[in-house]
Amino acid sequence: MTSVFANQIQNRNFLAPVGFKFTLAKFPKIDFFSNSARIPEIVLGTAIQASYLKDLDIPGEKLSYGDFTLRFLVDENLENYTAVHNWLTGLGFPETPQQFKTKITDEEGQRDFKEQFCDGSLSILNSNFRTIARVKFSDLFPTSITSLEFDATENDINFFTAEASFKYTVYNIVDKNGNPL
Repeated sequence: MTSVFANQIQNRNFLAPVGFKFTLAKFPKIDFFSNSARIPEIVLGTAIQASYLKDLDIPGEKLSYGDFTLRFLVDENLENYTAVHNWLTGLGFPETPQQFKTKITDEEGQRDFKEQFCDGSLSILNSNFRTIARVKFSDLFPTSITSLEFDATENDINFFTAEASFKYTVYNIVDKNGNPL
């Protein structure tokens, strides 16, 4: 006999907005010191089914994903900032086409257009700061990074934060072992 409580939520703790960590596969040494990230929205398009009384909206077949935006503290050596900056300028080759060629060349010297992309992972942490799930982004690439404004007239030291926006192919939410949720 099945208990009435079998389908109840077992863990009654709430998810805290401070429990997360972002990593990029190509930059394993750079932990992005994230202080803000948002799982992007997903929108399902709709189709219209004609009817003699009223046209009806029905589920479409294409999903559109919002941009992934990450705000992070900039480390003292600018490693995390310049990682995104150099990736972005390599894709846009503002000075020479060689910048793009370098960006899409793998370790063996072969051109591989997949080199312009990188997979990323947003780890979601519980109240004990242990990973409970991951949002895995496929084929990320940066589209913007904010400026850093130096100001000698500041009274207090406010550490730099930067915001980077990324496009990607798709994201999936998986448990800590990589199984789909």
